[in-house]
Amino acid sequence: MVEQTQVAQSKRIQRRTGKTFHVATRLLPKRIRHATYVLYGFFRIADEVVDAEETAPPAEQRAELERLRRGALGEEPTDEPVLDAFAAVRAEHGIADEDVHSFVDAMESDIDTDRYETYEELETYMDGSAAAVGRMMTAIMDLDDETAAAALPHATKLGEAFQMTNFLRDVREDVVERDRIYLPLETLRKHDVTEEQVLDFEYDERFRAAMDEELRRAEALYREGVEGIRYLPEDCQFAVLLAAVLYADHHREIRKHDCDVLST
Repeated sequence: MVEQTQVAQSKRIQRRTGKTFHVATRLLPKRIRHATYVLYGFFRIADEVVDAEETAPPAEQRAELERLRRGALGEEPTDEPVLDAFAAVRAEHGIADEDVHSFVDAMESDIDTDRYETYEELETYMDGSAAAVGRMMTAIMDLDDETAAAALPHATKLGEAFQMTNFLRDVREDVVERDRIYLPLETLRKHDVTEEQVLDFEYDERFRAAMDEELRRAEALYREGVEGIRYLPEDCQFAVLLAAVLYADHHREIRKHDCDVLST
């Protein structure tokens, strides 16, 4: 049983760290909205283990993520409100253990992986960091088996689309704060862009072309993702569509700056 104080704490986390998703979440029906706050709160807590400005040594980060994993799966009791609430939501809605494992595994990979050679490698990472999130959201909507089977592939693509937008928007931030490059290195090389150019924030037409290719890839994911909204409960469809529209609108801003995400 999720308590209102747990929902309120999760809601505060979302309002502080995910303003776009918070706007859309507020339009979900209460039965879905509260569980969504809880999911988001758990995701942020795990993410901040490896993305905080001052992180612990890698061994401590892994130990903390493993503790969160056990708590999320209900394998050990916890007195942390958001973690306890997530475990309750997972049990109530039958969220697959594999999706919890995939998500935490992706967070662990951020500890020692800061480059992705191919899009396929990045996609494997996103299966945990983003697609699993989409599948968990589908789970809390309690679809029947047939409808869930139709919706899940689209939920996976929409989760990847959101994640790709983050990567494309935050190229400079990821370098400055985490020494990470999420753009596939094969895409950069295809356009004669070097890692050093990105690390030195040297914008030119070659970088713009690489960004444009990945923007178009992400937009194809949005198209696939929103096609599945029709499988969701009617009172959830507008909120999910709004989240997609608001998030994809980052691409308009990126293009307005001619894809220069290195200067700002």
